[in-house]
Amino acid sequence: MDNLLAGPPPTHLPDLPEAREALEAGVKASDVAARFPAHPAAWAALAEEYFAQGHAVTSYAFARTGYHRGLDQLRRSGWKGHGPIPWEHEPNRGFLRCLYALSRAAQAIGEKDEAERCAQFLKDSTETGYDALTKG
Repeated sequence: MDNLLAGPPPTHLPDLPEAREALEAGVKASDVAARFPAHPAAWAALAEEYFAQGHAVTSYAFARTGYHRGLDQLRRSGWKGHGPIPWEHEPNRGFLRCLYALSRAAQAIGEKDEAERCAQFLKDSTETGYDALTKG
């Protein structure tokens, strides 16, 4: 018997081994994003790189691209707009990193409402990921 009070099941994004392995091998994130534009982790790496260099607007653009690519994949994986997106599932981390990067870059460019929405979305999706990214 199903638990009718339970929330939606966790969503697990598919692994893209060739893209993941390229990033792990040190291939430039821009090259990985160009070859695998659906891989949120490449966009997250670009957003993080540019934010660290003081380019919040560029970081915002990369994070938003990865966020939207990730949303597309989440929907294809059965996500209905809410529910857990576990940090513990490695392929989810690219999307979650984009969500955090989008929040951080939005805050930096004065988009306070968007920054707060993205931060809450991250926290609602994964407490573990929220803690890892915000307190890491």
